[in-house]
Amino acid sequence: MHITADMLIEDIVEQYPQTIKPMQEMGVQCMVCGEPVWGTLEEKVREKGLDNLEEIVRRLNDVIDNTPS
Repeated sequence: MHITADMLIEDIVEQYPQTIKPMQEMGVQCMVCGEPVWGTLEEKVREKGLDNLEEIVRRLNDVIDNTPS
């Protein structure tokens, strides 16, 4: 399974914790006080005024694809 723009942030964080740091580095708020943020990845990207949703999704999938199981 891969990350999609319509996935909930809390699901991404739970299933793929290795994506937390990359999301933060790209300016996507995914954690507040150690708890996942509510809403979809697309909603959070739009709220931050970012226009590179496709690139963010691709980069997050690269992270999960390159993490040893």
